Amino acid sequence: MKYVLVTGGVVSGLGKGVTASSIGVVLKACGLRITSIKIDPYLNTDAGTMSPFEHGEVFVLDDGGEVDLDLGNYERFLDIKLTRDNNITTGKIYQSVIDKERKGEYLGKTVQVVPHITNAIQEWIERVAMIPVDGKEGPADVCVIELGGTIGDIESMPFIEALGQFSYRVGPGNFCLVHVSLVPVLNVVGEQKTKPTQHSVRGLRGLGLTPNILACRSTKELEDNVKEKLSQFCHVPAANIVTLYDVSNIWRIPLLLRDQKAHEAILKVLNLDRVESIAREPKLDEWVERATIFDALQNTVRIAMVGKYTGLSDSYLSVLKALLHASVDCRRKLVVDWVASTDLEDSTVIEAPDAYKAAWDLLKGADGILVPGGFGDRGVQGKILAAKYAREKNVPYLGICLGMQIAVVEFARHVMNLTDANSTEFDPDTKTPCVIFMPEGSKTHMGATMRLGSRRTFFKVADCKSAKLYGNVTYVDERHRHRYEVNPDMVPEFENAGLQFVGKDDTGRRMEIIEIPKHRYFVGAQFHPEFKSRPSKPSPLFVGKKLSEKPGLVAAASGQLDRVLQDCCNGHVVPARHILSNGSYTTVHQNGHPKKLANGLSNGTYYANGNGVHA
Repeated sequence: MKYVLVTGGVVSGLGKGVTASSIGVVLKACGLRITSIKIDPYLNTDAGTMSPFEHGEVFVLDDGGEVDLDLGNYERFLDIKLTRDNNITTGKIYQSVIDKERKGEYLGKTVQVVPHITNAIQEWIERVAMIPVDGKEGPADVCVIELGGTIGDIESMPFIEALGQFSYRVGPGNFCLVHVSLVPVLNVVGEQKTKPTQHSVRGLRGLGLTPNILACRSTKELEDNVKEKLSQFCHVPAANIVTLYDVSNIWRIPLLLRDQKAHEAILKVLNLDRVESIAREPKLDEWVERATIFDALQNTVRIAMVGKYTGLSDSYLSVLKALLHASVDCRRKLVVDWVASTDLEDSTVIEAPDAYKAAWDLLKGADGILVPGGFGDRGVQGKILAAKYAREKNVPYLGICLGMQIAVVEFARHVMNLTDANSTEFDPDTKTPCVIFMPEGSKTHMGATMRLGSRRTFFKVADCKSAKLYGNVTYVDERHRHRYEVNPDMVPEFENAGLQFVGKDDTGRRMEIIEIPKHRYFVGAQFHPEFKSRPSKPSPLFVGKKLSEKPGLVAAASGQLDRVLQDCCNGHVVPARHILSNGSYTTVHQNGHPKKLANGLSNGTYYANGNGVHA
């Protein structure tokens, strides 16, 4: 097994996750099998109980692991399926060591950070690296490891010590260290400054790790004299210094690495440069095509994202990526209008009338409405109003997890005239509980007590839109993350009123997909389809959602949706470009005003500044 470690210096948010993913893409394109590990130095056992404002979205894996969003990047870039153990946290390591100590496995010795914690880290890496994640038998060829945080952080010291020992343990030719650092350009002098990277590398070397390759983040390509200076003071060959400069879209990062021969440097360090079965030139035609299409997109469609975490786009990163995957394949530009659900509520009319008007203007100007998952009662009434508007105005709607549940509550209130209908999550004493707490859940422990991971959904209505968009299959496996569910005892009432539950679990008691048949496109899913979306395989529910062949016109209005569904019925594989009218990120709006998305390159989200899209 070969190992590539990606570390970061100077500041956080430089793009270690995308860099690690892109390194994997380039090596995979050379013919190698790749697996990935993310190390998060925080004490949490996993990301499940963390607020999206703290750490971005919680990404859910097939096995139910609630992990860092970077594992989502790995899965999307490499088209692999990781496990919960591919995300290492300080909490997991200390918990495993303490459990062993309680069992007496250390034979009465004093348990210490060195060697017991550091050994546990190394053993975890070696064990997980051997787990196949690409659907093939046997271990991968290369394991790409990303160390979260910044060199110098106190919390990452045990991991840095362990990785220093690990590099010695696996020996030369089996370990390559890529250090991502910042080369800022001061506006006053316009000069690329190398001192931050010099100090970062010095600190890294002082901790026992020596970088083989420098990946320098900068606004533009590094000048030759800057590379020479870095090479001299950081003891890294100039050929092993690559620039990760601002690009038009995330899919150009692997192309940057390829063009600067980063793969050759990595293969040489890993003693793979003379292996005949490994291609010298990565085959990235698909990435070139996708990046080129992205840059050429012109026609737009507006999607209103109605949520409570709209201040941080990382909170909905997988949803944004799922939209992006579908949009690029459709040759359309996506304009995401971020609508804070609280701004849609009646109370905002008095407290902040301008915000109220701006939010409703965005919602009414959208071609499609998406209500993603979430927890807690803040902003729920605004989401219900968004679902009501979509239903009444025949605007395409996709509700995910909570977005499906609030659509059910809205239907009960305004179609069935059950004015006190609610979810017990928001009103435990409601007399009309449309959404209830799941019997197997825990109300005392929060971590890993939800219905998590891949679960099977069976289609109960053969000719429904969802089944057709999935290709007329009888069931689908999608990832879940929820504590509440639609009350099965009320399902007959809902169906009599016109709300169809077209997808259910294997027992038939748990509702998974809802549709309103007479609506152009009103779909709710209890699962999270965004987690399995890939650039080359967009999620069917996203592909089928907001669709137009012309700017601002959804396919349902132009007759395109009917044609697509008919093609699906005939067994044809329908390219997404015939279904959806989305696109790339242009200006992203928050209540009518352009806003930047958080830390572009670190998570692959981009913002527009009027001169093009930049990381």
